[in-house]
Amino acid sequence: MSAVLRGALRLRPPRRGGRSDPFSAAALRSLGGSAVAQGRKEARSPSLGKDTADTLIIGGGCVGVSLAYHLAKAGLKDVVLLEKSELTAGSTWHAAGLTTYFHPGINLKKIHSYSIKLYEKLEEETGQAVGFHQPGSIRIASTPTRVDEFKYQMTRAGWHPTEQYLITPEKVQELFPLLNMDMVLAGLYNPGDGHIDPYSLTMALAAGARKHGAQLNYPVQVTNLNSRSDGTWEVETPHGIIRAKRIVNAAGFWAREIGKMIGLQHPLIPVHHQYVVTSTIPEVKALKTELPVIRDLEGSYYLRQERDGLLFGPYESEEKMKLQDSWVTNGVPPGFGKELFESDLDRITEHIEAAMEMVPVLRNADIINTIAGPITYSPDILPMVGPHQGVRNYWVAIGFGYGIIHAGGIGKYLSDWILGGEPPFDLIELDPNRYGKWTTTEYTAAKARESYGFNNTVGYPKEERFAGRPTERTSGLYDLLKSECSMGFHAGWEQPHWFYKPGDETGYKPSFRRTNWFDPVGREYKQVMEKVGVIDLSPFGKFKVKGTDSLKLLDHLFANVVPKVGSTNISHMLTPRGKVYAELTVSQLYPGEFMLVTGSGSELHDLRWIEEEVTRSGYKVEIENMTDEMGVLGVAGPYARQILQKLTSEDLSDGSFKFLQSRHLKLSDISVTAIRISYTGELGWELYHRKEDSVALYSAIMEAGQKEGIDNFGTYALNALRLEKGFRAWGAEMNCDTNPLEAGLEYFVKLNKPADFTGKQALKEIKEKGLRRRLVYLTLETDNVDPEGNESVWHNGKVIGNTTSGCFSYSAQQSLAFAYVPTELSKVGQKLEVELLGKNYPATIIQEPLVLTEPTRMRLQRKGESPKI
Repeated sequence: MSAVLRGALRLRPPRRGGRSDPFSAAALRSLGGSAVAQGRKEARSPSLGKDTADTLIIGGGCVGVSLAYHLAKAGLKDVVLLEKSELTAGSTWHAAGLTTYFHPGINLKKIHSYSIKLYEKLEEETGQAVGFHQPGSIRIASTPTRVDEFKYQMTRAGWHPTEQYLITPEKVQELFPLLNMDMVLAGLYNPGDGHIDPYSLTMALAAGARKHGAQLNYPVQVTNLNSRSDGTWEVETPHGIIRAKRIVNAAGFWAREIGKMIGLQHPLIPVHHQYVVTSTIPEVKALKTELPVIRDLEGSYYLRQERDGLLFGPYESEEKMKLQDSWVTNGVPPGFGKELFESDLDRITEHIEAAMEMVPVLRNADIINTIAGPITYSPDILPMVGPHQGVRNYWVAIGFGYGIIHAGGIGKYLSDWILGGEPPFDLIELDPNRYGKWTTTEYTAAKARESYGFNNTVGYPKEERFAGRPTERTSGLYDLLKSECSMGFHAGWEQPHWFYKPGDETGYKPSFRRTNWFDPVGREYKQVMEKVGVIDLSPFGKFKVKGTDSLKLLDHLFANVVPKVGSTNISHMLTPRGKVYAELTVSQLYPGEFMLVTGSGSELHDLRWIEEEVTRSGYKVEIENMTDEMGVLGVAGPYARQILQKLTSEDLSDGSFKFLQSRHLKLSDISVTAIRISYTGELGWELYHRKEDSVALYSAIMEAGQKEGIDNFGTYALNALRLEKGFRAWGAEMNCDTNPLEAGLEYFVKLNKPADFTGKQALKEIKEKGLRRRLVYLTLETDNVDPEGNESVWHNGKVIGNTTSGCFSYSAQQSLAFAYVPTELSKVGQKLEVELLGKNYPATIIQEPLVLTEPTRMRLQRKGESPKI
C-alpha cells in the first residue's frame, strides 16, 4: 500500500453505520490561506426590512448572490435575496473553486470568460479579497483519440476571443515539471485559468450587491409561494410576507423543494463529490511558480496546487459514484447547511492510483483532508437558467455542477435578460424548458449517474448517451423501428438517425471522422432523391391556437404574414432587438384556428414565448400543446404523390394540392392533416395524425409503396438533403445571436406588413445601418472529415468567421457548409479555409442552393427551362 493510501486510511473519519449523514467540520481552502470553516460567519440579519421586491432571489450561494450583485449594479431597485441559513451554505462553501475558460460547448465559453474577467477585478471594486489564482490549466491527452478531440476543440475555440493552445509534451513538462511524461501526448492549455476561494468570492459579490442597494437577508427560510392573478408573487417566511414582481429560484440542492411549492418537479439530484488535500510535498514547495491546474482526462480527475501540497478531485464511474437520492424523496434534512458527507476513499481508489502514476510525487504524500459534499446535477449536467414555461414570473438558476465558474457569467446573463426583456445571447442548452413531464425521477437519477461518470469522457460530434432511455415519450413507431435503426435522443423522444441494411456495421460508433453511418446515409439520400422515403417526425413540437384574437396574436408574433385558410408558411418570432427567437411552420386549418409546428428541442421554449405575449397583451385565444398526442410522418421523393394517391380519394395532383397547402383528408381511412411541405426540399407531405394511428398509417404507406421501392430514412439523411437545398436550421444558422437579414431570411420577413410585429423597428434600423456579416454557402475540399458547425473559418492567416452547420454532399461528392463571414468576404467565388481536426481545408463560397428544390424545378420546367439537380 502506498503512503498516500496509508495516509488516506489513517485519516479517514469513522463510519457511522453506513449512513450518508452530515458529519463534518472544516475543509481547507485556497492558497490564500483562508479556511472554509463553519465558524466563519457573517453577522446575520433575520428581519425582512421590506415587504415588497422587484426581484426576489431565493438562495445565497455564489449564483444567487451574483445575480443580486448584477441586478443592483445595473440599477434595479428593490432587489431582495433570501437565504435560509447563511451565505455560501450548501454547495458553494466546500467547492474546489476551479475556474476555466474552456467549455466543450460554444455558448458557455462566453459565460466562463465573463466570470473570469469579473473575478479579476472584483477585489479592486469591492475591497474584498477573493483568493483568485490564475496559473493556467492543462488538459492532458494520453491517447491519439484525445489528441483528435483537442484538435476538434481548437477549431471550435478559434473564433472566440479567449486564449487556448494545443501544446507539445515538451511545453506541458515546462509548465508542469512533476508529470510522468511517458503518459503525455499533448496538452490543451488555457492561460488565465485557475481557482478561487468560493467563500471569499461570494462575500465580495455580496459586498458589491449591498453597495448598489440590494438587500441580502438571512437566515430567512421561504416556507411557501403563492402566485397572484396579476402575475406577482407572495413569498411567505417566518418573518412575514414579501410581495415580489418576480422570483428567481437559485436554491441549489433545495431547489426541488422550492419548485414543489408551486407544483413543479425540477429534475435535479444531489451527487456526492469528493476531493482530497495532501500535506506539504517537498518537490511542490521547492517550485518558484504555482503549478497550472491539470485535468487528466483518462484518469478522470483534476489536480491543482494547494499551498505546498496538492488537491485533487476525481469523477468516479456511474457504477461507483453515489447519489443522495433520499433527498429527492424525503427532502433535504432540516438544518443541513455547512455540513459534509462521510468520505469514502474506496470509491476513488483507482483515481488516486491514476493520479500517483501521472504525478509520481503523490506517492510519498499524506492526505490531510478529504472533502465529501453535495453538488446538484441536472440530467445532462448543464444548469437550468431562465424563465419557466407555465408559471408567470418564475425564473430559475439551478442545477449547477460547476457553480463557481458559472456564477459570474450567469448572474450577468440573467440580469441582462430580466432588465432587457430577451436573452442577451443564445444559451438554449441551459433553457429550463428543455425538460418536461417525461423527465421522471428515475430518468434524472440514471442520467445524473451517467453524466457524473462521463465528466471526462471523449466528447465526439453527434454524441449519444443511453442511460435512462427510452423515456415514456416514445413515438407510435418506436417499437416497430427500434431494432432497424440507430436512434437519436431528441427532447425525450427516440428518433431514427439512420437505418440498417444487411452488411452494415450497426450500432453507435462515434468518431471525429466519417464512420459507420456514412455510406448508409448516402443510400438513404439516394432513396429520397430517386424514389421515395418515409421518416418519423413525431418529435416536432405541435400547438393549436384558436380564438377571437388568434390572427391578431400571430400577426404580432411573426415577421411573416399570417397564412390564409388552407395554407402554410414558414414564420419567425423575433426578439425586440430583432434576433431570431424561433422558427415555426404556421398553418391556418380553419378560420381563426392554427397549427404551429416547431423543432423538438424548442417545444416549451417557443410555447413560453407565445404564452407570455398572450398574457402581456390580453389576447383572447386558447393554446393547446398537442406534441405528445400527435404523431407525424414525412413522405418525400419523386413517387410520394403516386403512393399517397393510392390511399385516398382526394386529388393530390399539383393543380389541386399545391406546395404549402394544408388540408384534412383520410389515408387508408385514417384521419390526417396533410401539409405539402418537406424539409428534404423534394416532393413531399407531412402527415399529422393521432399517435395511436401511427403504426396503421405507416404500414399502409409502406404497403402501398412496395412497387415504387419505398423505404425508411432518418434525420442524418434529412440534414444532408436540407443543406443541399440551402435550407436554414434554427439553432444553427439562426438563433438569438443572429438577425434574419444576415441569415438570408429576407423572404420570410415582411417589413411592409401593417402589423407592428415584435422586432420590426429593430430590423428596420439594422437594415438601414447595413450588415457587418452574412451567411454564406461553402463547398470544401476535404478528405475523411466533414464540417458539422462551429468550426473556425480562415482568410489570409486569420480567423474571420465560423461555420454553422455542415455535412457531406452526396450530390456534389464533397463537403458543404453554411458559415458567417464579414460582408466584404461574402461574395460568390471568394476563397476561404475551414479548420477541421487541426488542418485548414480550402473552401469556396458558391451560389446557393447546390440542388434546386422540387417546386422550383417544376416551375422552371413549366417555363421550358432545364433545372439543375
